[in-house]
Amino acid sequence: MNYCARCLYPENAKPYIIFDDQGVCSGCRVAEAYDQVDWPQRERLLRETLQGYQSRARDAHAHYDCIIPVSGGKDSHYQVHLIKNVYGLNPLLVTYNHLFNAPLGLRNLENLFQRMSCDLVRFSSGPETVRKISKHMLKQVGDPTWHYHAGILTVPIQMAVRFNIPLIIWAENNFSNLVGTFNPQDMVEFSRKHRKDFGLRGVEADELIGPDSGLEWSDIGPFLYPDDDDIERVGVRGIYLSNFIRWNEHEQALAMHRTYDFQPSATTRERTFNRYAKLDDLHANGVHDYLKYLKFGYGRATDDASTHIRAGLMTREQGIELVRKHDHARPSDLETWLDFVDMSESEFFASIDALRDPQIWDRAPDGQWIATDSVANHIDGPAVTDARLPLKPNANYDFPRGRYAMSDPRWLLEYDGYKYL
Repeated sequence: MNYCARCLYPENAKPYIIFDDQGVCSGCRVAEAYDQVDWPQRERLLRETLQGYQSRARDAHAHYDCIIPVSGGKDSHYQVHLIKNVYGLNPLLVTYNHLFNAPLGLRNLENLFQRMSCDLVRFSSGPETVRKISKHMLKQVGDPTWHYHAGILTVPIQMAVRFNIPLIIWAENNFSNLVGTFNPQDMVEFSRKHRKDFGLRGVEADELIGPDSGLEWSDIGPFLYPDDDDIERVGVRGIYLSNFIRWNEHEQALAMHRTYDFQPSATTRERTFNRYAKLDDLHANGVHDYLKYLKFGYGRATDDASTHIRAGLMTREQGIELVRKHDHARPSDLETWLDFVDMSESEFFASIDALRDPQIWDRAPDGQWIATDSVANHIDGPAVTDARLPLKPNANYDFPRGRYAMSDPRWLLEYDGYKYL
């Protein structure tokens, strides 16, 4: 398996990734391209866009200027902070309740609601529907959280049509930032096709109906995209703030903590070192990340460490040590999810046998699956030396000593007390 000479991604990273002649992946090259963007000009374009939609809303005597899809996390706090408190719009917040809620996630959602004082629509699916979808989509595409993505990527569009609100403001295009699917010059916007191909794993809700899933038409209402005629009538448009604002999730998380009391995890996490992202899920997100490792041989820690390496906040060697610790870890909440969907552990593992990537997984004679390679086997080499980025002199933490240079945010990452090379 080939691994990026700069970050930690393998060549089988999803949805897809490209390596150049220097052994550097498309995600790293896109991160470089963001350094060439004229961000002041992009911010002026954002301001003009928002002012235009705000004027249209006021002329139409509309209650809301835009919709912001939220979960209550760091990005949600930052989105609403920018749109309401910086640019002065009146947003309608829309969230989808996936039912696997963590107390910390609910606390942060309530904090967002109270601190920002915006109207909020929260749509909840029935427990039996969630149980059926989660179990069925594990077997079909290896993702028990399909309904998360389908809900948050559909309910806001339904609300836009229902309340005649054309502008939807998303945070960032994750696939551009992780694996370099789009160049920043593309200024890609949200679309029905983009939603299906990347968010819904190529599966629309009506394809779930049938005897295998036990799902009926009445189960899939929150996942049905509005008709094209309704989209055109309202003029629904979805923009990503990361096209207009230089995105830095670490700094944004710290700012939202200090300004609005957004709270990260207070404890070390199993699947990653990052304590400030993906906090809303109590039972299934760890299973989701574990499945990525079981299918493709890498997990959440690879995503997070690669982002930090590209930002000049950690070395590649430090990232590899974190991947060694986290990517393969079995989540303690696996049994909770299995109980919820009424599935045995043996059925769980058997259901993904056909989904394991043969580029990284091999089956031993005793039936055990063995990872045939790891980024830990590709620590150094001429390509790694040539592709290396320097650590930023104003990085938020001093890695060689394993201690923070900044006074307060020990909660941001798990580095304290951890030994580094």
